[in-house]
Amino acid sequence: MLKRPYVIIHTHTSLDGKINSMKLPEFQSASQQYQELALDPEKQVFNIQGYLNGRITTDDNTTHYREPELNEHAQPVPPGDFIAKPTSSMYYVSIDPSGKLGWQQNYVDYGNRKSHVIEVLTEKASNAYKDFLRRLNISYIIAGKDMLDKELALHKLATDFNMQKIMIGGGGTLNWAFLQNGLVDEVSIVMAPIADGDPNTQTLFMAKEPLSSIDPTSFSLIDVRPLKDSTVWLRYKVIK
Repeated sequence: MLKRPYVIIHTHTSLDGKINSMKLPEFQSASQQYQELALDPEKQVFNIQGYLNGRITTDDNTTHYREPELNEHAQPVPPGDFIAKPTSSMYYVSIDPSGKLGWQQNYVDYGNRKSHVIEVLTEKASNAYKDFLRRLNISYIIAGKDMLDKELALHKLATDFNMQKIMIGGGGTLNWAFLQNGLVDEVSIVMAPIADGDPNTQTLFMAKEPLSSIDPTSFSLIDVRPLKDSTVWLRYKVIK
């Protein structure tokens, strides 16, 4: 059996389950409180060693759809994973199976924490992209041939980076895929008192073939707390 960290999906949503930003002060307040609970050294509650996002979420918020500066004539890199010397005690883990994200530095500065970047690739990622990551001193692990092997990825994060707790922060497709594969222990929702009714906006959980399918799932309440500005914090245990 592969080792893995304790996995928490922690995110902030609207009343109608949206995880995209809305230009309302209540959203900004909920977003700030979400960050503090997860990452603020003085206010955090989860004691995580890393947080994990999908490629689209990373591009939307961090790399902004830049093209990576590849050298197609780079010498072949050594096989296997690349464990760089970290620049901080917190890790930002990006699921990027084919190797597309255009990083400019090897850390993410978010929520008052500087976090060393770890790219989770599959064997589809090119030699040029792995060379690009090495030049930036960005760690990467290989998990899967053509599709992401989520269990192997978590195992490597636990064994190679000593992660005992990790937070998944989306998007909705990634959240649901890890949940449906039985790899999530807890769901934490910071819910803002807002909604927009948009049927096309990404929600907390979204099934997508072949990564996951529509399948009803139950949860058990751990705790519920009121926060500032009519925000509510909900914590659920996943019923396996």
